[in-house]
Amino acid sequence: MSSSTTEVAAPAVPTDPAARRRRILKLALPICGGMVSQNVLNLVDTGMVASLGDTSLAAVGLGGFLNFLLTAFILGLSSGVQAIAARRVGEGRTDEVAFPLNGGIVLATVLGIPISAGLVFAAPWIFSVVADDPQVAAEGAPYLQARLVAMTAMGINFAFRGHWNAVDKSMLYMGTLVAMHATNITLNWVLIGGNLGAPALGATGAGIASAASTYVGTLCYFGLGFVHARGHGFLRSLPTRETLKTMIRVSAPISIQQIFFAAGMTLFLTLVGRVGTSEVAASKVILDLMLVALLPGLGFGLAAASLVGQALGRGDPDDAERWVWEVAKLATVVVGVIALPAALAPSLVLGVFLHDPDTLAMAITPMRMVAFLVVVDVAGMVGMNALVGAGATRVVMRASIVLQWGLLLPVVWLIGPVLGFGLTAIWIAQVVYRLVQTATFVFEVKRGAWRTQRV
Repeated sequence: MSSSTTEVAAPAVPTDPAARRRRILKLALPICGGMVSQNVLNLVDTGMVASLGDTSLAAVGLGGFLNFLLTAFILGLSSGVQAIAARRVGEGRTDEVAFPLNGGIVLATVLGIPISAGLVFAAPWIFSVVADDPQVAAEGAPYLQARLVAMTAMGINFAFRGHWNAVDKSMLYMGTLVAMHATNITLNWVLIGGNLGAPALGATGAGIASAASTYVGTLCYFGLGFVHARGHGFLRSLPTRETLKTMIRVSAPISIQQIFFAAGMTLFLTLVGRVGTSEVAASKVILDLMLVALLPGLGFGLAAASLVGQALGRGDPDDAERWVWEVAKLATVVVGVIALPAALAPSLVLGVFLHDPDTLAMAITPMRMVAFLVVVDVAGMVGMNALVGAGATRVVMRASIVLQWGLLLPVVWLIGPVLGFGLTAIWIAQVVYRLVQTATFVFEVKRGAWRTQRV
């Protein structure tokens, strides 16, 4: 066995509480850093586009969610890669650890190229369906087209991230993210406002910058793959039929869940848009700021997924469940600290991105509610990802779809466009939905059916 192969052997299982906390933080903090940096980049994009006005901000907001919706089925591959690779690490099958990554790359390429080509042509029609304001649609469609060009690269990038998480190499994110962020910020500055002699492309320039930075990340990840994963089967051969079948079985429910979640968030913003364009702009900023706190929680959740998968691979489901609750406790503390400024001074935080006084005023109460929500919501995110790491992806799919489409969206439609209760009432519905979802995933972890899940 080569030295590169031994690098992904399952680490010794700590029993001391302090050692277990260090193990969690060593795995989770780089993931959290990557998550936070990605959302900070989104906020930079939002801040740079916000100077163009509410119409451009609403166009980028809807375009971003549409891009998430249309690429969600590929992003689900990351969960399959991580769940299978983590299980192989726990089982000691180190020569097969990169096989799921190979499968993720193949599936992202085979699916991504033809689908993204078709969606680029369909983007103007898609945007016209969800945007009531013709000017929002006119600015948003080219932005969406630029983002869709990077669909395949995005899928490959997420497959790599799932692999690095599974093998305790989440620190490899950081150099790649620095390169991606530098590319994105620089091209935003050049293309949005027309600097260095470039044309001023506005929202479209932001889309081009995001797509270019995604491809830069793909090149970096392939380089890292040849350095750190070649000894474990990376690109040594085409994935076997068994690998692809397992990838599809584990990933498909999460891909479906991601599609419905993204469609639901797009419909959420569309319903808010029928209340008013300023409400969409405010909601876009609130969602971005909410993600600043929630993405570290998701980072801890991804760490839980790896720890659970490795423990199940060792045949120790009790230890797997113990990891879930220990990760949730640490995540709650971290997210609480991050959310504190938005809870105590929402107007100062929102004022960086919302320049219209009326739009700012309507966003303050929802922002404060969301800041308190995320401290509780993080337990649900950890539980959800732990279930994914165990391979119980169908449970996650069913719960997520039923609660979002059966609870949240009908209520938002009723209290927003129909009854006209306004932005605060809409965000109360969002808070209730997230709390119910958290309770559901915590219950599923305690129920324990995931303990015997085969991957």
